[in-house]
Amino acid sequence: MCEAIEGASTDPKPQGLIDSVEPESRQDYTQFSKVYPKQQLQLQYLYGAAQRAFEERTRESLKITVECVLRDVLRDRRLYDAPGDQDLGDYLDDEIDGIRARLGQDDAVAVSRGLNFGLGLGAVFSVLLLGLPLLAGVKALGLADVTLNCTDRWSLMGAFVCGGVGAFGSTLSVLLRVRSSEEVARRQTNGHKAAVVPAQVSRSMRHEGVYRVFVGWILALAVYFLLSAGWVTVIDIPATTDEICATNAAAASKGTAFWGFWCAVGFLAGFNERWAFGLLDRPGSRTGRAAPSRKRQASATESNST
Repeated sequence: MCEAIEGASTDPKPQGLIDSVEPESRQDYTQFSKVYPKQQLQLQYLYGAAQRAFEERTRESLKITVECVLRDVLRDRRLYDAPGDQDLGDYLDDEIDGIRARLGQDDAVAVSRGLNFGLGLGAVFSVLLLGLPLLAGVKALGLADVTLNCTDRWSLMGAFVCGGVGAFGSTLSVLLRVRSSEEVARRQTNGHKAAVVPAQVSRSMRHEGVYRVFVGWILALAVYFLLSAGWVTVIDIPATTDEICATNAAAASKGTAFWGFWCAVGFLAGFNERWAFGLLDRPGSRTGRAAPSRKRQASATESNST
């Protein structure tokens, strides 16, 4: 519990609880361990956890707090009362609960800061992925003697907008799912929260944030190309690029429906991954026919058996 952890923000020279005790108070510390063994072990654990806190100021503050509590107890003459003073034990329990609460708050700060950084970094990448192709793509294609007609431009714009909104939907999904640092730590450590330190959880959340943004992009683009190709007939596209590029006034008014539809599809694909994967996994997506229901499959199986 007192050794430094590689890759985490810990004290370079971690100490044990007994190392903070003055030599002239070692006998009092031995008495404290005998009279209040449970509280002594808890303080020892908290002293090690304080040295692995996420913020440097929190590490210093918690170490001073634990040392102050221990020093007050060792100086109290009621320590030698048998079988142990009740008020002194209550004081230890209250201080231990307060230190645990501060460590829990430090965990929450580590999770939120790492996740916010990851989502922000992913958002920056999303802006670059959305802006660079639009700004430089046409010129690059012109240099290669490739011309884009009206339908090509609308298709590319729809793909970029759908993917960008999908990244936004995945970001919102992450923010709504992460309820507390305890939930995240439990998921990362398979139920054993003490297995990792807050700095490692924060680093994992940074990766999670960037990963989620790109998952939203990819799912939204996959759904966009799937629906644009007409392989899924359960969803009707309100306006196609051919209709928008028509020269009549009625076709020109369909541009708003085009943007609204693909923004909604991109948001759902990024926000609800199950919906997106379910749409991509539909057996009828390649043939354009809807997949048969379970009841139809069951009735067909019964009729074949009879």
